[in-house]
Amino acid sequence: MTTAFDPIDLGSVRLANRVAMAPMTRSRAYGLGASATPAMATYYAQRAAAGLIITEGTQPSAVGQGYPDTPGLHFEEQVAAWRKVTEAVHREGGVIFAQLMHTGRISHPALLPGGLHPVAPSPVAAKGQVFTHEGPKDFVTPNELSEAEISATIADFAAAARNAIAAGFDGVEIHGANGYLIHQFLAPNTNQRADGWGGSVEGRIRFAVEVAAAVAEAIGGGRVGFRVSPGNPYNDIAEDNFAGTYAALVKQLAPLDLAYLHMLEGPHRDLTLQLRKEWQAAFILNPFTHPDTTGPNALELIEDGTADMIAFGTLFLANPDLPARLAVSGPYNTPDPATFYGGDERGYTDYPTLAA
Repeated sequence: MTTAFDPIDLGSVRLANRVAMAPMTRSRAYGLGASATPAMATYYAQRAAAGLIITEGTQPSAVGQGYPDTPGLHFEEQVAAWRKVTEAVHREGGVIFAQLMHTGRISHPALLPGGLHPVAPSPVAAKGQVFTHEGPKDFVTPNELSEAEISATIADFAAAARNAIAAGFDGVEIHGANGYLIHQFLAPNTNQRADGWGGSVEGRIRFAVEVAAAVAEAIGGGRVGFRVSPGNPYNDIAEDNFAGTYAALVKQLAPLDLAYLHMLEGPHRDLTLQLRKEWQAAFILNPFTHPDTTGPNALELIEDGTADMIAFGTLFLANPDLPARLAVSGPYNTPDPATFYGGDERGYTDYPTLAA
């Protein structure tokens, strides 16, 4: 029987175990131009015992930013700052992928430099508000991307992937979930285009597939993962008949020989099992546990074959040595939600290990 503590080949790298650290926004990129800091290097190095670390969402371009103090990978100072993070993780024996996240319409001009304005497949504003340094603000109507701008955005993803490798990352994860730009192309309520980038299922999945193809060409498919969240309504997404959309997406992604598919699961285990069956490479699952966070019992999904790896979010945030704790059934530190976003080392690098 396969367990969480068995090694696994993930594309071009060998992982020591099957416990992944899920991508979690922490809003602490206080360096020059939204770049990583020494505290971020400490934070990720503390969690190097994960089989795979997937970083917080990292914007591939300036217009891709959607939250305060999130990091980028689109100019040299950011690359140099991230290099210190990857070096720290590698010194501890870890493997780390950068998650590339373009937030699309989930942004605000107050978060963007140089008079930039949020963009999306269609000029449809999201309901709700976004947090900025000036306080909460209503989402604005985004600018619709032209075909030329779509091509440029795809090129931005590829360039950011090359920057990630230059920064020492072992690979990248493309964020196609949670209502951000790629998910906005996939969903009918946010993609109302009548050209080749919308309309049919084939049109709506095109942007996701072309981003993945461009990134795979740039750095090799074995260094690329792709994250999805079928049917997830987060950030005002509405997906009808999404099972067919994601089956078609997985079919189109398969020939790219990507390292893994990372699924943020909804209450649709049958779809999980369908996509798991159709995906031939590694399958990472962030299982549906609402309203609870993913806990130790999720490791059973590796043992029964539902997934190859399990991604832990909040539990990993509060327990830097999570694999060791899982191996002995705890105990586990309690996370402090007040310190999840922004701040200093409190609730960031000060959670104790079992050894401590």
